[in-house]
Amino acid sequence: MLNRFLEQGENVRAFAHIDLNEDLCLQDGLLALTDRRFIYLSSLSGATEPVSIPLSMVSEVLAHDRNGLGTFDIIGSDRLLLRLNYTSSRASEISMLMRAFNGAFACDMPCEETQEETEEKPSLSVLLRLLGFLRPHLAYVALGALLTLSTTLVSLLPPLLTWPLVDEILAPYQEQFTQSQEKISPEEIKAEAKERFMRVPLYLGGMLLAAFVAWALSWAQGYVLARLSERVGASLRVMALAKLQEVSLSYFTRKRTGDLVSRISSDTDRITYFLSDTFMDFVTDVLMLIATIVTLFAVEPYLGLVALLSFPMVAGLTLYTRNRLQDSLLSGYRAWSYMTSVLQDVISGIRVVKAFAQEEREAKRFKAANDAVVRANDKVNKLWTFFWPTVVGLNQVGLIVAWGCGALLVYEQKITLGVLTAFIAYITRFFGRVESMTRMTGALERAACSAKRVFEILDQPVDVAQPKSPIKVERLKGHIVFKDVSFRYGTRLVLDRINLEIRPGEVIGIVGPTGAGKSTIIDLLLRFYDPTEGEILVDGLNIAMYDIASYRRNFGLVQQENFLFFGTVAQNIAYARPSATRREIVQAAKAAKAHEFILGMPDGYDSLVAERGQTLSGGERQRIAIARAIIADPSILVLDEATSSVDNQTERQIQEALESLVKGRTTLAVAHRLSTVRDADRIIVIDQGRIVEMGKHEELLRLGGLYATLWKAQEGNEPRNGGHHDMELGIKGKVVKYGTV
Repeated sequence: MLNRFLEQGENVRAFAHIDLNEDLCLQDGLLALTDRRFIYLSSLSGATEPVSIPLSMVSEVLAHDRNGLGTFDIIGSDRLLLRLNYTSSRASEISMLMRAFNGAFACDMPCEETQEETEEKPSLSVLLRLLGFLRPHLAYVALGALLTLSTTLVSLLPPLLTWPLVDEILAPYQEQFTQSQEKISPEEIKAEAKERFMRVPLYLGGMLLAAFVAWALSWAQGYVLARLSERVGASLRVMALAKLQEVSLSYFTRKRTGDLVSRISSDTDRITYFLSDTFMDFVTDVLMLIATIVTLFAVEPYLGLVALLSFPMVAGLTLYTRNRLQDSLLSGYRAWSYMTSVLQDVISGIRVVKAFAQEEREAKRFKAANDAVVRANDKVNKLWTFFWPTVVGLNQVGLIVAWGCGALLVYEQKITLGVLTAFIAYITRFFGRVESMTRMTGALERAACSAKRVFEILDQPVDVAQPKSPIKVERLKGHIVFKDVSFRYGTRLVLDRINLEIRPGEVIGIVGPTGAGKSTIIDLLLRFYDPTEGEILVDGLNIAMYDIASYRRNFGLVQQENFLFFGTVAQNIAYARPSATRREIVQAAKAAKAHEFILGMPDGYDSLVAERGQTLSGGERQRIAIARAIIADPSILVLDEATSSVDNQTERQIQEALESLVKGRTTLAVAHRLSTVRDADRIIVIDQGRIVEMGKHEELLRLGGLYATLWKAQEGNEPRNGGHHDMELGIKGKVVKYGTV
């Protein structure tokens, strides 16, 4: 329907259903945000022309949700452009549309403020920190170091053996053959030199043996260091994931999922490669350089000094290139992380992409992200392709200078031909090692950038910390007390001096406008965050004193959108208690009214559930989530709009399943539909972070306050024919009605 009103190349960013007209009567309207304008359709039938407001005219958008009725204002620089009305059931859609307008999708490439452009360049000292991860593997480290040193020393032997080979055998024979062949026949010269040439196989055998030993030591070194690096990389991945599970939820709101995945996978893989190959190659090269320099000066100090003239220029060029390479590499990693995030968004939201026919737009968005990766890598390659040949050229100049000075010294009889031959072999190896080290510059910088990104996760402070002497709890009674609890998101006050006592086994409904702080109460109780002020007591103890894991095991959470993991149905049900037997899993499924549809699946309880449970309907996912909560046998149950997004029949089945779950447990039910909590023991009304009303349904209606106004608004807008109807569920021997607006 909306597509026919879009212009060529115009893309939808977000939308929300507008279900009330200006007279507060029900309608089927739609408000869409595109990359150019707002489009409002008062009817999806197409009977009316759309209202179009270009984004250039819009200064801000505001949403107000009071008494179950919401207003959405589109404001220009000097006037109100459009005001729309909606019910609380559309609040989440309005919230998503506002986030889209305020910048969540404001640019197809990451905006500058999200790009961490101000982050410091990583120093090579960050790589030294990796050495701390070698401590658990000191045996491997010691063996690897011994093999590296042995390989270096053995590699110095072949050039050393060329010295006596040339000076004692080849050069005298060549000189004698040239000067004495007129006086002595060639056969006599050969016969005389035969004894000396008998030592040639000895020297060659020594060279061959040294080469073989060096190869064997190098193979052993590579194997040991590969095993070492794989274990360090695995440790980093495990530690990074463990850290991510410790940090508060606010950290994830500031980071893209794709970026975090890239850090734990790609960045740790680069670190593993660095430790297995680059690092030990670097150490080997340094040792070889030191040993070669010592040998060069021992053979001929003057020639050694001349041969090293090009080394300062290579070192200076390397430092210059390193500083510029860091900027390009960091840009490349940020671009790669963003591309990964785009790819994950498209795959995760493929149903939405297809539903709004946005395949072309997403393909363009991915191409733009991919092009950014290519541009960043082009900068790296441009710098690298200049740097590497330059180093090779400087080394060739140094080698030519060494040949020239060596020839001069031989001419002046200051060194022998054997010394020059051995010297050239060493200097060739020296420059080869220099080239090898400069070739590692890119790998070193990549590893430094990756290590910095991983350490940013590991160094992330934990807002919700484990107490120093945690109290482990097996079973909570469910007595909950909020004492003067306040909470801030940054500078915004979300909860303001909440005081509330919930008795064990009590069923509490929590209602209020969108943004009032209902979900924050749940987050604080589950200790996803800690209060800014005040304290929360459960069974008489501050929840900050409990062992976090044992404390949370006493909770069962059923949300509006429940996450299912890739795996079998049985594994998802037993997620809260992996040790559960098959019989317990089946019993939980039966109690959750999920047993019948599970048996209808191809492999029953062993049927695979697609990622996020996409192969299941919303009601099926909800019932598996309820079975998951049942098998956990929680002391405290949290229901967060558990039936708000399903049809009547499915809702009835879910309510029957909830009846088994609620009995005998302290229950907190967050709801927009007041009918779902009308028969709770008490109803808590939250507004602007404060408890403004509290009591039973009838008491709150007689009070005539916010709850009564909200109830009347919802009752007045409830469909009478063809819509949803109230359904009943017995909780604690009472009749609880669940309904929809």
